[in-house]
This record gives sequence, C-alpha cells and structure tokens, in this order.
Amino acid sequence: MPNPSQEKPEVPQDAPDTVDTRHHRRPLSFVRRTARLTPGQQKAWDTRRHRYLVDVPREHRDLSVHPDWQFDPVAEFGRTAPLVLEIGTGLGECVVHAAATHPERDHLAVEVYRPGVAQTIVRAGHAGADPAVAGGDPGHELDNLRIMQVDAAELLGHGLPEGSLDELWVFFPDPWPKKRHHKRRLVTPAFAELAARAIRPGGRWRLATDWAEYGEVMLEVGDAADGFRNAHGPGGRAPRFEGRVMTSFERKGLNAGRSVTDLEYVRV
Repeated sequence: MPNPSQEKPEVPQDAPDTVDTRHHRRPLSFVRRTARLTPGQQKAWDTRRHRYLVDVPREHRDLSVHPDWQFDPVAEFGRTAPLVLEIGTGLGECVVHAAATHPERDHLAVEVYRPGVAQTIVRAGHAGADPAVAGGDPGHELDNLRIMQVDAAELLGHGLPEGSLDELWVFFPDPWPKKRHHKRRLVTPAFAELAARAIRPGGRWRLATDWAEYGEVMLEVGDAADGFRNAHGPGGRAPRFEGRVMTSFERKGLNAGRSVTDLEYVRV
C-alpha cells in the first residue's frame, strides 16, 4: 500500500470509507484514487493484463471477493510450488524482482490502484526479457506471477485456501498517521487472524514500515497474535529482509530521514 512518500492523485469526493458486508462493517485500509495511465502503462494494460490479472468474481463492490469463489494456485500456475503473497505491491518493484529471481516460487501481487497494476505488468515484461534473470528472452513472460485487484482482507479471509501461503509480505502499508484515521490501518489484531488462516505452519509473515509509531503498533499486534511467533524473540526487530529490494518509495522515506522497521513472524 502507498505510504506518505508516494505521489497520490486526487481522491474522489464520493470515495467510500467503509465497506458493508453481510457480517460486519469495517473501515477500508485504502481509498480508490483516479489516475491516468501513461501510454506505456495503457499499452501493457490493453495487451497483456490477461496474462497476469486474475479475474476475481465480485459480490457487493468492485474490489470484493465473492464468498463462493476461492483461488486455486495449482490450477492457476499449473504446478505445486511455494506461494508468496505481497499486499500493496505499488509499482511492482519488489514482487517482479522476487518472481524473476525465484522461478521456483509462485507470487501473488495484490494492488488496488490501476496505474500500479499496469506498471507491474510493464516491469514483468522487462524482467522476462532480461537474459540475466528467469532465463529471459524477448517475448518471455513471468509465468510465476499473478496480480489481483482485491480487498486483501477478503482475499485472506475466504479467497485463499487455508494454509496455502508460504509467505505473506506487507511492506510499507499506508500508516494513516492522523489519529482519527488509525482505524483504517491494515495491520490490526483482526488482520493478524486472517493472516494466520492463510499462512501454513512454518510459513513467514514479513512486515516493514518507515513510520516509527506504526512499527511499534505492528510489533505489538504481531507479538500478541495467536498462531505467530516472533522469529527474533518477543519485541525483536528483524534485519532487513534480503528479498525486499529498495523501492523508490522506501528511498524517498529514507531521504526524508525516516528509518525502517522490519519484522518477521513464524506461523506456529
């Protein structure tokens, strides 16, 4: 999810701030924003999104996940392999690099903003054509990458098979720094329950933020969550995850003087 260092388009005045379901009403951790695609992004969207974007059946709104539908990793990727989900992939820098350099794994990217999805598709094409990664050649695509435009909470709650994830990555979610907006934050005790449902025993939940106060909240949530153990001991921070590449958003935060908190939890 974008953080305050991200350039954000204007927010429509009628953008919803909560979602109604048959079971509850909860604040969304994101706001849909309108933005035009660049010519390159538009071309990728028009010609190649069918290779990457999963067609998710909806229920009550355009980012919902129909309760009768569930993602089938084996059917989608055509094999059984470790599955990694990154929530809030932004422009795709991290997830595309991970998919390109680890062809033995399958990767799911969740991003709600169309420009981010389109740029991820552009990057996937560049990575696939790079002979230095993934056996790349012109016209090659990353067969181990799929993208979803969905509410991540619904995907974790019922859109994925239980215990299907080997790793869940939540890097630089929007910190919603104003106190009145804290209810919108993605990482909460309720979200930790959803993560525990989706991650297999022994799997990893990795988090990172450059917002110090939110980092403390993440640590508190993770350490208190049933089904997880802090890989670095109670209250422990993780070293920088080597699989998390330096993105433009992280670099902007570092240049602004913010430090990064990394956390790692093991599903028990």
